[in-house]
Amino acid sequence: MNEDLILDLLSGNLLYLLGAVLLVIIVLKGIKIVPQSEKYVVERFGRLHSVLGPGINFIVPFLDVARHKISILERQLPNATQDAITKDNVLVQIDTSVFYRILEPEKTVYRIRDVDGAIATTVAGIVRAEIGKMDLDEVQSNRAQLISRIQESVESAVDDWGIEVTRAEILDVNLDQATRDAMLQQLNAERARRAEVTKAEGQKRAVELQADAELYAAEQTAKARRIQAEAEAYATEVVAKAIAENGLEAAQYQVALKQVESLTALGKGEGKQTIVVPAHALEAFGNAFSLLKGGR
Repeated sequence: MNEDLILDLLSGNLLYLLGAVLLVIIVLKGIKIVPQSEKYVVERFGRLHSVLGPGINFIVPFLDVARHKISILERQLPNATQDAITKDNVLVQIDTSVFYRILEPEKTVYRIRDVDGAIATTVAGIVRAEIGKMDLDEVQSNRAQLISRIQESVESAVDDWGIEVTRAEILDVNLDQATRDAMLQQLNAERARRAEVTKAEGQKRAVELQADAELYAAEQTAKARRIQAEAEAYATEVVAKAIAENGLEAAQYQVALKQVESLTALGKGEGKQTIVVPAHALEAFGNAFSLLKGGR
């Protein structure tokens, strides 16, 4: 009887143990802890059921299965090089780099198998199409605009895959050697043309400055002559006014005064001077002395 009791106890404990193990398995199967950088795609009976976000999530054990664990971190495609022909028929090699991340993994896992390959192929086709719309000079000078257009086109193309293109870059635009040589010759010719233009503009400016200087000198000379003429006119006007107010005697008095001052200065000269005065001048001097005397 003791053996039967022991067997019953062992059987009961085994059942409890199995029940505990089963409960642990159910709990482990029903709880999913998703990392911050991932999302889980859950299937039920082989069909999409839900998408688990970061944190603690609960599912139905044995019915729901986290079939796909998708990283939502930003990814970079390997740098790719593709040939393209510009609008002016120049063959170029474009080095590109694309960054993307998965926003809706339920679309990505069920609509596309090779995400990186699909995006790379899409980017190559869009780059060729966009390059074909532009001349070589536009490709070189409007790189930012070209990158923006490529990114917009790629985003539109991959939208059904639940992917966001965060950045697209054109790393380099390579040309064949013949095209490079032709561009170098064109660049040298353009530099020579600019040098000639600069030289011609300098000569033109020098001529303009010289003309301005001559014009300024002529204006200053004319201004001086005008001032002198105005001064002479003013003096004449003053003399005419004095004659009109004081009569002819005032004018004769001034003339006589100047004559006497001149003779006095001549007489004060060093050495002996002999002054020969015409006979008719004596009469003029006499009149001058008379005027001076009368003026006193």
